[in-house]
Amino acid sequence: MARLRNYFLTGFIVCAPLAITAWITWSFMGWVDGWVKPYIPSQYTPDAYLPFALPGFGLVVALVLITLIGFLTANFIGRTLIGWSENVLGRMPLVRSVYTALKQIFETVLADRSSSFKTAALIEYPRPGLWCLVFVATTARGEIASVLSDQGDEMLAVFLPPTPNPTSGFLLFVPREDVRVLDMSIEAALKLVISAGLVSPEDDPAGPLSPRQASRLVAERLRAREKPEPVD
Repeated sequence: MARLRNYFLTGFIVCAPLAITAWITWSFMGWVDGWVKPYIPSQYTPDAYLPFALPGFGLVVALVLITLIGFLTANFIGRTLIGWSENVLGRMPLVRSVYTALKQIFETVLADRSSSFKTAALIEYPRPGLWCLVFVATTARGEIASVLSDQGDEMLAVFLPPTPNPTSGFLLFVPREDVRVLDMSIEAALKLVISAGLVSPEDDPAGPLSPRQASRLVAERLRAREKPEPVD
């Protein structure tokens, strides 16, 4: 019975991420298709020539349009149009705040020039002796750096992600001397956070686990958990 349970849990660990990934991908494709396809003339869509709806066509069109907009923005005319539209948005009180915040977030997360979240580190939190995994964002600047200048050391802005959802968390300003930088990559650190410490960089030295590796790892952990403790 214990062996059947191990087989079931191993299969669940292997199949669940695949099923959830497929569901998220399919849902995202359907969401984009629902937004883009209504604006495409029916004679230009594959659905008009096929006996079934072709999923993902709207997503392909959206990717092509976004790439084309990025290409046009890189030249003088595109920069002029973008500057004019941002100037118009900057005169709208509520829209200005929303647009500026979203633009800064996307530039920070997606821009190639950004150095955010490229270093994982450890800090003592919430008290000395307890260590948390954080991502180093940047050094403190502006008013924050001026107010914290009496600390005597350069302050770093670090992001503390919770487990298992790293998309929310805390922004902390910590003295550089109190931050212990790690050699692990951001991807390995994220896996460590999401898995609640079950998948460490030693378990995953070369990227994502294959189904066979995941099955073997889960089976080993289950066997180790079922071993009787030694009697003193």
